[in-house]
This record gives sequence, structure tokens and C-alpha cells, in this order.
Amino acid sequence: MTFLHRLRAMVVALLVPVVLVACSAGRGGPVPYEVKDFGRPDVPVAAAADVEYRIGALDELVITVYRVPDLSGELKVDATGRITMPLIGDLSAVGKTATELSGEIEKKLGAKYINNPEVQVAVKSASSAKITVDGSVGQPGIYPIAGPTTLVQAVAMAKGVTDDANPRRVVIFRQINGQRQAAAFDLKAIRRGEMPDAAVFGDDIVVVDGSSSKSAFKNVLQSLPLLALFRPF
Repeated sequence: MTFLHRLRAMVVALLVPVVLVACSAGRGGPVPYEVKDFGRPDVPVAAAADVEYRIGALDELVITVYRVPDLSGELKVDATGRITMPLIGDLSAVGKTATELSGEIEKKLGAKYINNPEVQVAVKSASSAKITVDGSVGQPGIYPIAGPTTLVQAVAMAKGVTDDANPRRVVIFRQINGQRQAAAFDLKAIRRGEMPDAAVFGDDIVVVDGSSSKSAFKNVLQSLPLLALFRPF
């Protein structure tokens, strides 16, 4: 075994058990807490491939109702998060994936107007910045944000934490100065007013620790240089 292989094996042996430990009641892990100036992101960060985008206000959609061209076309989500379609009328779109919205349109059209309708919804353009919320949350996904957003608000967008979550270990992954970096936060302390609520920016990845989030941590950590986790913040 070469020196490089031995070094890699040693790093994996030391790092993985610490990061991928099952949900515990407190803080921990290699990602630092109490980061004084985490900084703003400078380069967009690719979101996890298995997380779907959720529609936001003012997004532009392309809706195709197969075999019914009069019901197909481009629609813009209004400021209240709704769209208006022929026959159906107003329909809430914000917070839903394209698949969820197409299914709802099919259900409404099939109830009164069309036998076995087939609908496809595609997001033509997203008008707002996006964040990814993953891990032990009620509804993981890619969420649009408009204006200042905090960590507590980001977790709330994803329907809050699950029963298996460890809210004392929530990590924001961000690209700063060309390098992906990470900082950990304690949601319980934030909610008690013991530490400030962290700002969340477009292209941030938020991962809530817990037994269902081990794969989410693993996927993001594998793309981070080791020094990015241990460098001075």
C-alpha cells in the first residue's frame, strides 16, 4: 500500500465516524460552531441531483396538456404564488415541484373536463435565488428565496425538522473565495435567543443532522476539500 493510500485510509477512518454518527442530542462533528464572519457566497453551488426544485413566486412555467393545445402555454406565477388556467381557474403553485403541480392539474381536469388528461409542467425560468434544504426535515427540496432569509426561515420552508432530527447540529455549506466551506449552527440556541439567527444566501446548502440525514452529509462532505472543514474561520 502506497503512502497516499495509507493517508487516505487514515483520513476516512478518522473523519467518517465523526461526521456520519447517528443522531445525538448535542453538538459535535468536524464542522465549527460560533463562526464569527461566515461571509457571502461568491460562486453558485450545485444542488444535489436528487432534490427537486420547488416553484416560487414570479417563476415562468410551461404547461403542456397533451392533445389539448388550447389549454397549453406559458404562465407566470403571480406575486401571491398562484397561476390561472382555463377551466380550472386559480391554482396555488408556490412551494410545489413541477411533478406535484402537474398531478394537481391532471386531477382537476380529470374531475370534470377531460378523460385521463396528461399534463407536463416545466420551469422555464426561476426569478429568485434558490437554496437547498436537505437532511432531517419534513420536505427536503430546492426553495426559492426573495430578499433577506435566515436559517430558521429556511428550515421552516422545508416543513421544519423531523422527529429524528438533531436541531443542535445544522450545517450551512457555502462557496467562499472559490472554496466550499461549512459552518454549524444550533437551532435550539437560536430560538432561545442565545445566538443570532444566521443569514442564508442563494445557492447555500442547509443540512439538518439526524438519522435520516447521514447520506445527505456524506454526499456534500465528499465534495468538500478536507482543509475546508478545518481551516480557520
